[in-house]
Amino acid sequence: MPIPPNVVAVIPARAGSKGIPEKNLARVAGRPLIARAVAAAVAARTIDSVYVTTDGPGIAAEAKRAGAQIVDRPQAIAGDLATSESALLHALDLLACDGVEPDVLVFIQATSPFIDPDDLDAAVERVRSGDADVVFSVVRSHAFLWRMLDGTATAVNHDAATRPRRQDREPEYRETGAFYVMDARGFREHGHRFFGRVAVAEVSATGSIDIDDPADLLAASAIAPLLGTTDRIDVDAVVTDFDGVHTDDRASVHTDGTETVVVNRRDGMGVRLLREAGVPVLILSTETNPVVAARAAKLRVEVLHGVDDKATALREWAAASGIPLDRVAYLGNDINDLGALGIVGWPLAVADAHPLVIGAARRVLDRRGGDGAVRELADLVLIQRSGAS
Repeated sequence: MPIPPNVVAVIPARAGSKGIPEKNLARVAGRPLIARAVAAAVAARTIDSVYVTTDGPGIAAEAKRAGAQIVDRPQAIAGDLATSESALLHALDLLACDGVEPDVLVFIQATSPFIDPDDLDAAVERVRSGDADVVFSVVRSHAFLWRMLDGTATAVNHDAATRPRRQDREPEYRETGAFYVMDARGFREHGHRFFGRVAVAEVSATGSIDIDDPADLLAASAIAPLLGTTDRIDVDAVVTDFDGVHTDDRASVHTDGTETVVVNRRDGMGVRLLREAGVPVLILSTETNPVVAARAAKLRVEVLHGVDDKATALREWAAASGIPLDRVAYLGNDINDLGALGIVGWPLAVADAHPLVIGAARRVLDRRGGDGAVRELADLVLIQRSGAS
């Protein structure tokens, strides 16, 4: 008889959002927020199963692709005034009907895009060991807080007449909202997330942003490339732009008007290795210059060039090839790649890409266009396929 899961993660994700429409599907570094939250929970070694409770079909589809099971959230607890606790309790009730009654509940909020699975594991261990009933994510703060009372600014957490140095003040802790790990029975008994012995899990301040409005989303997109990713590039096909990816985006114009470009032999070897490993490769370019088709022929890969709408062309190619878009890596460098980057599972940018492309990428490569970026991507894909660490 199978052993029921001991540690369950539940991620509430409503379809409705006022500040950012469809917020839980908003992308940071090329991935929807809900997919990022699910991926963090799936990667945590202590979490046995991951559930997303939602009233949105689009959210459910993304969450399922990322590895979660779905709980249908009733409209009665999906409105603007609904609490997260109501969604958690509803999910636990449904799981209990299926014989799943976890010891530890991990409540994760999808609006925190940079959750470290190691932080989740450490918090779970503290609750599971009996060290605490609740552990929640915080960042250290030495901020001087003020409140307006009757039109006058009043000090909240300090004496306004004294201004101690930062190192002389006891730190305070700001709740990030990323995760709350709780004794499941205690949560069901009390009906709210803070009960019994409450402890904090201090997390990195750099990645502690919570997405509440468009400015937060812009900030997260700017931070993401700096934090990098350790995700393995697990895909079934590789699609690349040509100019600025296989080349350095420069061209030599001759007196007769013809253009020539320089390519990198390392990139050619990378494409060959992908092809020999059975990974389909497509060059997708808006450029009409016959050099694009000539290079594709030399590499013995498919090519679509002179294409204005890359997203539509990529959808059609993937459908004809029988490859789901979430199993495709796309490597681009400029704004005409944004449409294609937005529909694949692995949007990637060369190191010298346009800032908007870097913001849309799930990963930014170390190499520049024309300087081995395609080979770098090929190596990353092949390492994943070989199972090497």
